[in-house]
Amino acid sequence: MRLALYQPDIPQNLGAFIRLAACLGVPLDIIEPCGFPLDDRRIRRAAMDYYSLAHVTRHASWQSFRQDRPAGRLVLLTTSGAQVFPEIAFRLDDILLMGRESAGVPPDVHEAADLRLRIPLQPGARSLNVALAATVVLSEALRQTNGFAELS
Repeated sequence: MRLALYQPDIPQNLGAFIRLAACLGVPLDIIEPCGFPLDDRRIRRAAMDYYSLAHVTRHASWQSFRQDRPAGRLVLLTTSGAQVFPEIAFRLDDILLMGRESAGVPPDVHEAADLRLRIPLQPGARSLNVALAATVVLSEALRQTNGFAELS
């Protein structure tokens, strides 16, 4: 199981993802360019001292991510997803991909996903914060794949 962020544009959310990845032992891929410098102090503040515990891989572009990523199903979390969470069976090698907070992902990234997943929300609600959405889906994915077994 992996998390991947497509061109994040809010440093505090990236910090939250780093902390999430570190605490749950899930590798994190950052697909650049980001909407802020990656040495931003807001990232360090949000990630706290968890950065050294996280397994973070930076990719210079979407193309380099596609070229370098490990094998596995690419699962895009999107408000326009065809599949509804939690009605899918997750796999150990799934890569949970989140788009930009401001714009999601472009059509070519959307099309490259093996699965497009949406979280059902109350009528009138547009979306969850991207880090919260990832936490909800990642928790279920780890539960289904026994990913919590090695954590204490």
